[in-house]
Amino acid sequence: MFRSVASLLGLCALGVLPLSVPALAQSDYPNRTITLVVPLPPGGTNDIMARAVADKLSASLGQQVVVENRAAGGNGTVATRAVAKGSADGYTLLLGYTSTLATSPHMLSVGYDPVKDFATIGLIGMAPSLLLVHPAAPYKDVAELLADIRGSKQPFQVGTPGISTVNHLSALLFAHQAKLDLQYIPYKGSQPLTTDLIAGHVKVGFNPIPVSRAAIEGKLLRALAATSIKRSAIYPDLPTIAESGLPGYDAVLTYGLVVAAGTPRPIIDKLNAALRAALDTDDVKRRLHQEGAETMPTTPEQHLDVIVSENAKWSALIKANNIAPH
Repeated sequence: MFRSVASLLGLCALGVLPLSVPALAQSDYPNRTITLVVPLPPGGTNDIMARAVADKLSASLGQQVVVENRAAGGNGTVATRAVAKGSADGYTLLLGYTSTLATSPHMLSVGYDPVKDFATIGLIGMAPSLLLVHPAAPYKDVAELLADIRGSKQPFQVGTPGISTVNHLSALLFAHQAKLDLQYIPYKGSQPLTTDLIAGHVKVGFNPIPVSRAAIEGKLLRALAATSIKRSAIYPDLPTIAESGLPGYDAVLTYGLVVAAGTPRPIIDKLNAALRAALDTDDVKRRLHQEGAETMPTTPEQHLDVIVSENAKWSALIKANNIAPH
């Protein structure tokens, strides 16, 4: 090994070593622990997605990948901004998901550009949410729910787990396509919404699968439809909203890995290869399935295309609903 950077540079200058220091650093990557930042508290779906692939990444890369939860607030945008402004060396990864990269930037003052300030590594998976009702609700499908909403003389309330979340926008998209006037009840998270749905304090709600499964299996809640364009792998008998009267309706949660913009391409390629290998294992596929998600191996470019497409879609809906950033 070289005793100093100076001796290494001297050999490069003499032509003994043609590699530049940055190029050598890239070829040597990784040579220390990598941090995978989850911008939310432990225990949620984002945390589970990160931990599902972290050990596999460690094995492929030969260095430990440590999951670090940074619940700094702002629906994950505070920690996301910190990664965007951090070092572009591949040693800090971010679990980027739809809310932080495609919806919140159009509704909150996040302090970063989801396309310009990050380099994509690849998607991990995709998961639909569910349109939920109390089991005693008088409608058996989406068509009957729509008829009830349209016939209501009072504002029809729909619960969502917080403003700027994908589930909030799922409700907005539902109303937009069905031409409904809804009253949105934003809760401080998915669990409080689940509690009020079970208690009957709110008739209808949009919530992720993981937080809803136990209540559905215990017959405390009933799912009317999935929000994805195709049926959920975990609930194959459950129709989608798209096939229940609103063609083209599609609102899903996507999860992927990103790094700060400017990270060298060889590092991104190495991370992408390790991620794709992780997603090809049976235990990762099984773990994501338990969360109602499906693995989505992609190239960095395909991941970027998804972010750009989601940004355009949700930006248009937000503008159509006159929601100003705050």
